[in-house]
Amino acid sequence: MITDPAYLVGLGGAIGAVCRYLLGEIVPTGSFPFGTLTVNVLGSFVLGFVTFLGIGEELLLLVGTGACGSFTTFSSFSVDTVQLHEDGLSPRAIAFAIANLLGALLAIGFAWLLAEGVTG
Repeated sequence: MITDPAYLVGLGGAIGAVCRYLLGEIVPTGSFPFGTLTVNVLGSFVLGFVTFLGIGEELLLLVGTGACGSFTTFSSFSVDTVQLHEDGLSPRAIAFAIANLLGALLAIGFAWLLAEGVTG
């Protein structure tokens, strides 16, 4: 079993990056960056769940730091928000920013409740 932290993070990062690419291929895009919103909310849920579940340091490095770190994206969120504003879609930019923040926080809250239910 791989236990070196750098390898675990790297392996998780590769998995998360491929998952992000695949999700980007299936989530429709248009005048609203649903792909970025989806990865940020879903990644927040997964990170919250594995964190609150207490899965152990190695799995947290693999799934949390590695996979969730490469799956989610603060930089794309920032660029997409500014691009919406630059395209004259300021209300959408504001909605997108709020949706990312609230969606991520709600996902983490739900993950915490689910993990509490699993671990008792």
